[in-house]
Amino acid sequence: MTEHPAAARTGPVGWYMRAMRFLAGTSMLTIVVIMTAQVAARYLFNASLIWAEELCRVLLVWQTFLFVGLAYQRGELVAVDVLPELLTPKLRLALKILVSIPVLAFLGLMAVNGYDYASRFQNQVIPAVDFIWMSVTGDGLGVSVFWVYVSVCVGSALLGLHVVASIVGDALDIRAGRAAPSTLHPHGE
Repeated sequence: MTEHPAAARTGPVGWYMRAMRFLAGTSMLTIVVIMTAQVAARYLFNASLIWAEELCRVLLVWQTFLFVGLAYQRGELVAVDVLPELLTPKLRLALKILVSIPVLAFLGLMAVNGYDYASRFQNQVIPAVDFIWMSVTGDGLGVSVFWVYVSVCVGSALLGLHVVASIVGDALDIRAGRAAPSTLHPHGE
């Protein structure tokens, strides 16, 4: 997997990458703060924040599906790269396209079925969010569980876009006479 640095810094791609990195850091910080508050409440005050675990679980689900595309873009997913390393850049691209076809088909099925599954739960609310809001205002907020489960659809679609962008970037590199970097060391390490 190769990351295309020039494209990653400018325009919509650069904005997207910066936004995803910001969301990754912010969501992880939120989880750390919530879990620290939960531990402090439990062990210092002998009380428990009943909503903390569920809220952190929702955040982790979204993190998993949102940021798997970033891991793919950076070449951080587990892969066996022996064969691609032995090929010329053009044959490496052909192999990448061949391997990407079933991956994209699977991601398409995940996106469609993920949305269908999420739609089935539109009438159920997220208990933790409802509890927090009810504690503050006295009324339930009514945020649907749909917003938790739709993460599968969104994450699958984003990962599919990363796969396609990677293929297009490699093809443009080959066309411009720039050999795609080694798949073992995508950042020239």
